[in-house]
Amino acid sequence: MIAFLRGRLEDKGIGYADIDVNGVGYRAFMSNNSLAAMPPKGEPVFVYAYTYVREDTLHLFGFASAGERGLFEKLITVSGIGPKVALAVLSAFDVDSLKQAIVNEDIALITSIPGIGKKNALRLILELKEKLTSPETGFIPAVLAKDRSVYEEARGALLSLGYSPAEANKSLEGFAADGDRVTVESLVKHALRNLVKS
Repeated sequence: MIAFLRGRLEDKGIGYADIDVNGVGYRAFMSNNSLAAMPPKGEPVFVYAYTYVREDTLHLFGFASAGERGLFEKLITVSGIGPKVALAVLSAFDVDSLKQAIVNEDIALITSIPGIGKKNALRLILELKEKLTSPETGFIPAVLAKDRSVYEEARGALLSLGYSPAEANKSLEGFAADGDRVTVESLVKHALRNLVKS
């Protein structure tokens, strides 16, 4: 099994990167988040890898972090979740946001991922919740605990502005409520500040 690739980025396209390792070209299928972390073409690159082998299939998957690879490995153990769907999930969420969505049993958030219906969302929660630990993050726990609809409305506003699900999820992290009052406006302002910084 190939555990990692260290070489030069030869090319990248939608859903994959071609990596030259001492004259041998490896095509690694990757999430949008990992692809975004890749250097410019021709630059040195290091990616974690997972070799997916079935009777008639041999695919190599690449990841910008060991955490993303570990979560990919857990996702493909879930009934009904294959490698392509797992990459779609990892393209929509960063690792910590996805872990928290599963731990919090946030079906609405998980079903916002293309290719994930309610049945698969429930399977993800049922089969992975106990395997995951909630990340140490200030990811608006007050909103999730008191009024999840406020969070969902703020997230919907960001999506309507043209941001991707991954960008919207990431930008809402770290929100600290001012007292007990949490509004859609305060969440969106927090998110937009984070998006300007990134």
